[in-house]
Amino acid sequence: MRAGRKRKRQDAAAENGVQAGERPHKCSTCGKAFSRSNSLAVHMRVHSGERPHKCSTCGKAFSESGDLTKHMRVHSGERPYKCLTCGKAFSESGNLAVHMRVHSGERPHKCSTCGKAFSESGDLTKHMRVHSGERPYKCLTCGKAFSQSSDLAVHMRVHSGERPHKCSTCGKAFSTSGYLAVH
Repeated sequence: MRAGRKRKRQDAAAENGVQAGERPHKCSTCGKAFSRSNSLAVHMRVHSGERPHKCSTCGKAFSESGDLTKHMRVHSGERPYKCLTCGKAFSESGNLAVHMRVHSGERPHKCSTCGKAFSESGDLTKHMRVHSGERPYKCLTCGKAFSQSSDLAVHMRVHSGERPHKCSTCGKAFSTSGYLAVH
């Protein structure tokens, strides 16, 4: 955390009569503690399911106003976070931070089994299934299981007969882009 942001939190805590690091407001449901009573009030929505911030465009509701603000960018197309290196823009600052690893080469998520490193935690999670053999995505038609949801989606074309990849020369269609490329 940056020093400036930490100082502001300490100053705010002192104004409220709370010492830095003190969390006197405790959730009676799960025990999580907060330094401010309004933070506890917002947290309680996790347990109550209350979502008072509603999107006027699609009706989706959120427990926090900041989440609604981020969601509205889906409708507006606003992408205020721009990469200064390549110009690519993002709707959320966290997505820009992850993107910056493309330029820096940073791969902070490392496999404890083989040492392979990844820029995103989700990629490490998928990779770990190579070692564990876990196949959480199961076909409800035939029972075949897959380690990745995208593999299940492609497999489902066996049952549906869908062939979305069409040869521009002869018109023959294929279930995967790989089969089209071989053709």
